[in-house]
Amino acid sequence: MDTPLPDNDLRVRLHQLQSEHRDLDEVIARLQASPPADELMLRRLKKRKLLLKDRILLLERMLTPDIPA
Repeated sequence: MDTPLPDNDLRVRLHQLQSEHRDLDEVIARLQASPPADELMLRRLKKRKLLLKDRILLLERMLTPDIPA
């Protein structure tokens, strides 16, 4: 079972994922701008980018305090 990470570790991991997401965005843009683009590579990069986005959103939710109703 995973043990919860302290907030600081979560923030560091969040920053790493956001940086990787931005880097993938730039790589995808460059590949699309210089045809002929490798379609399989583009699909794999986009899938990875979506996975990173999901993880980023999960970490952001973990860092956001619960608001009582």
